Amino acid sequence: MSSILVQVIVGGLLLGAVYALFSSGLTLIWGMMNVINFAHGDFVMLGMYVAFVVWTLFGVGPLVGAPVAALVLATLGVIVYFGLIRSVMRGPMLAQILGTFGLALLLRYSVFWGFGANFQTLPENLVGGTFDVLGIRIQASRLLAGAVALLVTLGLHLLLTRTSLGSKMLAVAEDSTAAQLMGIRPDSMQAIAWAIAAGATGIAGALIATFFYIAPTVGETLGIVAFVTVSLGGFGSVPGALVAGLLIGVIESVSAYSIGAVYKDIVVYSLFLCFLWFRPQGLMGKKA
Repeated sequence: MSSILVQVIVGGLLLGAVYALFSSGLTLIWGMMNVINFAHGDFVMLGMYVAFVVWTLFGVGPLVGAPVAALVLATLGVIVYFGLIRSVMRGPMLAQILGTFGLALLLRYSVFWGFGANFQTLPENLVGGTFDVLGIRIQASRLLAGAVALLVTLGLHLLLTRTSLGSKMLAVAEDSTAAQLMGIRPDSMQAIAWAIAAGATGIAGALIATFFYIAPTVGETLGIVAFVTVSLGGFGSVPGALVAGLLIGVIESVSAYSIGAVYKDIVVYSLFLCFLWFRPQGLMGKKA
C-alpha cells in the first residue's frame, strides 16, 4: 500500500470522526423520542458560523470557537424543544417532519439575511500546519477535528451508558410513563437530549469549519451525510453512528483519490443503498 493511499485513508478516518460526532446527535434524538430532525444539518451550519464569528471578533481558532458553538447550539436546542418539538410530538409524524423542515428553512434563510450568500472560510494557518508521521502528512486542522470529534463521541456514549443521567434518559426512551412513575421528568430528560445533540453539532461545525467551506446552504449537504450515517449505523445507536461515520469518511476519501472528487458521492450512496438492501436496520440497529 502506497504512502499516499495510507494518507488518504487516515484523512478519511479523521473526517469520518467529525461525521460521526454530528450524526450521533441525530441518532440520540431518534432513540429518545422517535423524532426525525430535518434541521440537524443546519444546526451544524450554525456551529460553523459561530466559529467564524468568534474568529472574526477575537482572532481565535476552534479551541475557543468549539466550546462557544456548543453553548450557543445547546441553548438553541432547548429553545427548539420547548418552543416546537414538545408540541409537534403530540401530532402525527407528518407534523414532526414539516415542523423540523420549516425550522431548517427558518435557520437557513436567517443566516442568508444576516451573513449573505457568499462563501466564507477560515484561514488555513489558523490551526498549525502539517505533521509528518512515518512519511504520512496530516493537516493539523484535520487531526485536531478528528481527535476531538472522536473523544466527544466516545464521551457521549459513556454518558449514556455509564452515568445516572444516561440511565434516566434511556429509561425515558424505553417507557416515558414508567419513568415518570419512578420520579424521572420526561420533559427535562428530553430537553437535555436536545441540548446534548445540538451541542454536539455545534462542536462538529466549529471543528469542520477549519477546512470546509462556510455557507448558509452547507447544512443541506451535511444533513444528508448525517441521515446516511445514522441509517447505516442503525437509528438510535451512537456506536453505530461512529462506525458508519468512519466508514463513510474512508469511502469518500478513497473514492475521491481513485476516481475523482466529482464521483465520490455516487460511490458512497450506491454502496449505502446496496447495504440497506441486505440489512435495512443498519449495522447496529434493531429490527422493527
